[in-house]
Amino acid sequence: MIVLDSFGIGYEPDADDFGDRGANTLKTIMQSEQFRVPAMEKLGLFAIDGTPEGNVPDPLLGSFGRLQEQSRGKDTTVGHWEIAGVISDRPLPVYPNGFPEEVIREFEKQTGRKVLCNRPYSGTEVIARYGEEQMKTGALIVYTSADSVFQIAAHEDVVPPEQLYEYCRIAREILQGEHGVGRVIARPFTGVPGNFVRTSGRHDFSLAPPRDTMLDLLRRQGYRTISVGKISDIFAGRGIDESHPTKSNADGMQTTMELAGAEFEGLCFTNLVDFDMLYGHRNNIDGYAAAATEFDRWLPGFMDRMRDGDILMVTADHGCDPGFPGTDHTREYIPLMICGKDIRQGVNLGTRKTFSDIAATILNLFGIHDGVSGESFLEKILRSSCR
Repeated sequence: MIVLDSFGIGYEPDADDFGDRGANTLKTIMQSEQFRVPAMEKLGLFAIDGTPEGNVPDPLLGSFGRLQEQSRGKDTTVGHWEIAGVISDRPLPVYPNGFPEEVIREFEKQTGRKVLCNRPYSGTEVIARYGEEQMKTGALIVYTSADSVFQIAAHEDVVPPEQLYEYCRIAREILQGEHGVGRVIARPFTGVPGNFVRTSGRHDFSLAPPRDTMLDLLRRQGYRTISVGKISDIFAGRGIDESHPTKSNADGMQTTMELAGAEFEGLCFTNLVDFDMLYGHRNNIDGYAAAATEFDRWLPGFMDRMRDGDILMVTADHGCDPGFPGTDHTREYIPLMICGKDIRQGVNLGTRKTFSDIAATILNLFGIHDGVSGESFLEKILRSSCR
């Protein structure tokens, strides 16, 4: 399963509750000359309900549909949790005015370092504004966004990454219960004043899911669960046998390709984060479109490497329309494209009520029939000879 992080396909019925009416990540990036996705077209991308008019080849290579989010949020954590079978009834806390004084005081006490900023900020702008002061004083840059995140930035020459990770662990212990943000994120940077750059040493320290996900259930039954990218971080390591952190979409695709040749029975769960982190949040329409094109060019080679019995699912976790006002995630439907020799071609699953239908279907495939939210659609997509 490959998650194209933030690849939304149109605003959901409750988008007004999130200020996102009109958002459509796919429609926006289609406007770019950089957008070419013939492989996803063959998987039915533009045959999905509600997608913009696009090419629909005949025949299509697999089954497809769109899914609506039921969790009360539009961030990475609750999106992935719902894909894995856990619907979040309450939104994770956000801090548009910065974190409460009692949280910051306790963090300063336990780390022995002062805090700079403590406001919502762009990750690149915050180090440009506070980076030099951080280097001079050793204080930690703490900032947030529209998501449920507590982000800590520090120059690697002042606070080595391993020490920064320890400060994140301290913050993670503090931020529980009422202030249980979805993720504490380490944001190391390097460079000199006027030319600071974030490194690939980002690390997420997530809130553990409140109950079992499909990963826990698969692992408990003896199936392998392999994480590529930030999946292990999102689930706080829960239910993961093997983790492969990545530095980019290209790195994630290469690792996933290598795993396609490995002998295992279970689930390889990949997140490609550049769509969201580098392009959606930065309103870079051409960059987002080019990233979609890069993935699409990679996809046929991966599909050719799939073995008998392998099944590929391509989906997303929320939207992040780079053409929509602001830089936040957007409340959107997500696509689902499914292929493999055992998968029926041209089956339109319509609009599913929850992302958790993915988890229910994957578990059903492995003979596990309960334990998560969602309704399996396996009978609709599996060839009759494979049942």
